[in-house]
Amino acid sequence: MSEEFNMSMRKFLKQVGVTSQQAIENAMREAGGTTGKSFEAKMVLTIDGIELEHVVTGKIEGA
Repeated sequence: MSEEFNMSMRKFLKQVGVTSQQAIENAMREAGGTTGKSFEAKMVLTIDGIELEHVVTGKIEGA
């Protein structure tokens, strides 16, 4: 893959990571009372035009 492709992909993934973390932190704060609880999480990545759907699941521990 080209250097331009790699840079644009890294920029996108950085944006996904930063904005996702902010959204999770805000939701946990608004939910309140999450200490000691765990939450099942799922992230779905789709790319139009190439029929990609990538699913990542995991667990987030409350704080």
